[in-house]
Amino acid sequence: MTISRRDLIKVGMAAGAALSTPSVLRAQTAPPGARTVRMALGHLQIFDPHFTGTDPTVFHGLAIYDTLFALDSKYVPQPQMVGKWGVSDDKKTYTFELRDGLGWHDGTPVTAADCVASIRRWGQVAPAGQLIMARAKEISKRDDKAFSITLKEPLGLLTDLLTTLAAPVPCIMREKDADRPATEQVTANIGSGPFKFNDALAKPGANFTYDRNEKYVPRSEASDGFAGAKVAKVDRVIWDFADDHTALAALQAGELDFARFPPADLYSTIESDPDLVLQVMNKAGNDMCLRMNHLQKPFDNVKARQAMLHIIDQEAFLRVTAPDPRYRHTVTSIFGNSTPYSNDENTNWFKKGGDPEKAKQLFKEAGYAGEKIVILDPTDWAQADNASQLLASELRKIGVNAELASSDWNSLEARRANKGPVESGGWSIYITDDFDNTQLPITAAFLRASGDTDGWLKNDEFEALRLKWSDVDTLEERKLLARKMQRIWWDFVGDVRLGQIVSPIARRKTLTGLIEMPYIALWNLQKVSG
Repeated sequence: MTISRRDLIKVGMAAGAALSTPSVLRAQTAPPGARTVRMALGHLQIFDPHFTGTDPTVFHGLAIYDTLFALDSKYVPQPQMVGKWGVSDDKKTYTFELRDGLGWHDGTPVTAADCVASIRRWGQVAPAGQLIMARAKEISKRDDKAFSITLKEPLGLLTDLLTTLAAPVPCIMREKDADRPATEQVTANIGSGPFKFNDALAKPGANFTYDRNEKYVPRSEASDGFAGAKVAKVDRVIWDFADDHTALAALQAGELDFARFPPADLYSTIESDPDLVLQVMNKAGNDMCLRMNHLQKPFDNVKARQAMLHIIDQEAFLRVTAPDPRYRHTVTSIFGNSTPYSNDENTNWFKKGGDPEKAKQLFKEAGYAGEKIVILDPTDWAQADNASQLLASELRKIGVNAELASSDWNSLEARRANKGPVESGGWSIYITDDFDNTQLPITAAFLRASGDTDGWLKNDEFEALRLKWSDVDTLEERKLLARKMQRIWWDFVGDVRLGQIVSPIARRKTLTGLIEMPYIALWNLQKVSG
């Protein structure tokens, strides 16, 4: 079985990909000028940042919308749309006043009613928002610029929750857009952020165009992470849908300025090009994770889930997902490697090389009888595609009937909502990832066992501890709680970690000002003529 399709073209790419690849991008438009940036950011199909948490949708959301608060480079919440805010003496009522100069792209002013509707809608789907909604007695406007959140009981982490990077992110929309269920997509693309979506130039499947919002009023503070001034320093950003290899070829040719996923086995080619540079935007990287369907055979049985802990050789998976050893690490804590809550509780299952015989034994104890195990394989995400193929191979070696269901990521997302058996279009396993440094139980989608998240995992003991997190005051108390939670998690096996990966982007040296945070921001970019 071939793990990587890149080997077939690696030599040709390294010798001169820009000349050998069909000039798809060249045919679309003239070479970009100093006030236009062209970026390959992945395939954007859903525009609503409350509807889905996929990275391209978040990038789009952060470009055209704004948020009440934003994280600075030290991951500390700072006011963004909010001008002033305060909390009552009993810590139950928070009052927020919008800063001056906020306006929608359609020319109407941003109001408190917009904020209220957006929080309520986001609160239907986001773990952080759901916690706010569970504690909220009332969320209401006070006047056109002020609104309040009144709680049933204190919630000291309220502003942290409103600043979360755990998707779906809390973008603020117009009231008439947010006044609908989060399950119904918003398609208007009218925000109040530093860039405007150009509907007239939209070419679905090829590229989208974002123009500088000349009426946007930035904050007066210096840019710091996602906080401070959001200044659009270029007039236009064109988002191309080029695949990874085509994007690298276009980057070499000067037809693109930025490629989000340069092929990992070609990092040395990029580093040897005097016009290109690799840059790590998210220093902590992402934890890759194997999610199982807890409702259907065989993973409705804990023994089968425990088997998956032993079938995984993290170092082998890291070699096919992050070939360069500089950008990969094993991870055994459900709290990642870079949070203060990372710990080694109940990790005796981890073994270099894995333990296939133990996995085979556990599948037998689970009563596995050759049922088909369907692995959803996203072919447009090379790392997960490679990992899915390796996983299928390792399962087949111990006699498991593993089958790959290949599709693009958006089709995978649609299928994973199916709770039925594989015979009815359901699934058994899929691979995803999340930021290593945001693995906190009140916000991370991974760390929920309420029965209503991907895989429908449910454990009441774990959930009871998770819900205590927001009421624990000290770091030491949270560390103790984290150890208890991790012990339970690895007993019932909520998921399986495949490793921590740091993925650098590639850019031309003429593009500067990129904000080194987990998501890609379009503001602050600068470009000089190359």
